[in-house]
Amino acid sequence: MLNILEFPEVLRLIEDRSAAFRAAIASAPDLDVQVPTCPDWTLRELAQHLGDGRRRQAAIVAAGPGAEPPAKTDPKGAPTAPRDREALDAWLAESTEVMLDAMREAGPDRGCWTWWGRSQAPQTSGAVARHQIQEIAVHTYDVQLTRGAAQPLPTDVAVEGVDEFLTTVSATTVPWPFKPATIDLHATEGRSWRLTLNADGVRSDDLAADAEPGDMVMRGTANELVLYFYDRLPLDRLEITGDTEPMEQLAEWDPNA
Repeated sequence: MLNILEFPEVLRLIEDRSAAFRAAIASAPDLDVQVPTCPDWTLRELAQHLGDGRRRQAAIVAAGPGAEPPAKTDPKGAPTAPRDREALDAWLAESTEVMLDAMREAGPDRGCWTWWGRSQAPQTSGAVARHQIQEIAVHTYDVQLTRGAAQPLPTDVAVEGVDEFLTTVSATTVPWPFKPATIDLHATEGRSWRLTLNADGVRSDDLAADAEPGDMVMRGTANELVLYFYDRLPLDRLEITGDTEPMEQLAEWDPNA
């Protein structure tokens, strides 16, 4: 059974990473510089994206179950993030609190629309909250990198991030269209996972201690694994044994295409 954080801890980590994002934005000398890892955006536009996104998630969670996302959650046409630094910081803080209030009101088990209907992650507000930790954490890294002061994701966030990515983004019931394979992932912090890719889809499980090595084995810190997943680090930054083709195929494959 995969370990999942308790809901209050998930919300605490959202608050923590949101505060780190705001601090990184507040200390940036120029908000109109391009973000290397999000080259279509400046820091100001990334801040707009993060604030809009939290308000959108608040509306989705508050709306409850549905086959489609609720109306009026598209950030297009939303007010522009304030240009004044203090006002921007307050707007970002409010955006996070709006989302957290919606999540607290819903609780972890209430159903809501998600884009990952065919993954292992449930379609609940708790699963949305788990994913929000990673989105905010990775964008905090983006801001820090732009400032030339990138920091590793905190260990608890990174280990949670590996688990969350594998169950939410990698896993699917869509049949794997390539040669069946297994991919083992080992975080130096002590957690290990196995991805099984076959005609039943892609599934993530904790790796048994006595399991034979998979077709491909990846080792690195949890931070390195998460940053690889989100295209912030190349695959060759990790220790790899075996055939890399399954992971390269998985990175390029869109099961919903």
